Amino acid sequence: MSKQFDVIVIGGGPGGYIAAIRAAQLGFQVACIDEWKNSKGGAAPGGTCTNVGCIPSKALLQSSEHFEHANHHFAEHGISATNVKMDVAKMVARKDAVVKQNNDGILYLFKKNKVAFFHGRGSFVKAVDGGYEIKVSGAANEILMAGQVIIATGSNARALPGADFDEENILSNDGALRLGAVPKKLGLIGSGVIGLEMGSVWRRLGAEVTVLEALPTFLGAVDEQIAREAKKAFDKQGLKIELGVKVGEIKSGKKGVSVAWTNSKGEAQTLDVDKLIVSIGRVPNTTGLNVEGVGLQLDERGAIVVDADCRTNLPGVWAVGDVVRGPMLAHKAEEEGVAVAERMAGQHGHVNFNTIPWVIYTSPEIAWVGRTEQQLKADGVSYKAGTFPFLANGRARALGDTTGMVKFLADAATDEILGVHIVGPMASELISEAVVAMEFRASAEDIARICHAHPSLSEATKEAALAVDKRTLNF
Repeated sequence: MSKQFDVIVIGGGPGGYIAAIRAAQLGFQVACIDEWKNSKGGAAPGGTCTNVGCIPSKALLQSSEHFEHANHHFAEHGISATNVKMDVAKMVARKDAVVKQNNDGILYLFKKNKVAFFHGRGSFVKAVDGGYEIKVSGAANEILMAGQVIIATGSNARALPGADFDEENILSNDGALRLGAVPKKLGLIGSGVIGLEMGSVWRRLGAEVTVLEALPTFLGAVDEQIAREAKKAFDKQGLKIELGVKVGEIKSGKKGVSVAWTNSKGEAQTLDVDKLIVSIGRVPNTTGLNVEGVGLQLDERGAIVVDADCRTNLPGVWAVGDVVRGPMLAHKAEEEGVAVAERMAGQHGHVNFNTIPWVIYTSPEIAWVGRTEQQLKADGVSYKAGTFPFLANGRARALGDTTGMVKFLADAATDEILGVHIVGPMASELISEAVVAMEFRASAEDIARICHAHPSLSEATKEAALAVDKRTLNF
């Protein structure tokens, strides 16, 4: 006999577990199904983000940054540190512990909010009167039933044709996070978020890193001025970034990986590395959902088709996060999960795609919200720009990290903020002020008039807003 619920959420990543909790808060009886396993076979909710994405990558970035500071920057602070070594096994163990804390935290939140958790793979069985039957395939197979279903099954790493992931030599984000030793030579295909972050980790620990990018421009989604500044910093650090390349045959063997490629001049090249990380994007994950069994519509990319409110073509079935259109970002998935739960309760859940922040957690960090300068030019929007370098910021000088800048773009007529772009220290934290400002449709003048603590990195935000009107005070 099937177990009855009001809402079943398939997937326990950021979109799924947040949707389940919000639905429970709104009075629904909720079940969440998730199949992620830890090394011991136990439940590990949190999806790609918690297990092989956002959380573990930040743990490794933090460890590798400490190592780099100890080796290259402590001396300027008067700290003597010699023979500093990295215990990679211990670094990875710490990363695993951080991941488990997050897994356990989600399970606690389910219990706190009375969400029934089922460990296994969720799939549609059939539509029935009043809703849908959902099968849980796990240690114990079960049938659940609910009138509303939220699909939050996330995405998988995209493989290169002819170079499938073996997670030994050719690595996805999963394998890149589980390396047991520092490779002498590391290759990356794709200069996106995952590639740059993982390249930064292993470069700091001593790997010789080469990035092969097919696009002729670096970080094409980023404001061009910010991207140029970031690339200068990465070049200085020793990341070798090749743009406009064509990747050919990839051979993997006992001695590593050999990549045949052609540079932007059309010259044939070969890259021999110990490990190769492929970071060329992600694809929606609908494997095992039995979408054909219930007639759930997918688009040409394999994503679930939804409307502006995340409704699918099936009554009572919703989808959020990486498995639908829009940016594949954990916080976007969370916002959609909350919005769907509230819509089911008759409320007016809302997600503003124009104010979703983006972050790359390299050093320097890169963060932005809103439109880039090249987008405004292409759209024919009249705008004003203002920038302020961290070189002129007192707190950045004290930190010893003055790389980068804050950039404001505002409407030429109304002064409304259209985009904010940051490359530099703690950009991931600084961008939140810009998100709030844009949500309230603030002007650059509004930010320029707000008192910011001194000395703080946020003063660079105020100064960039002042720069829109060409009246910076400290540069």
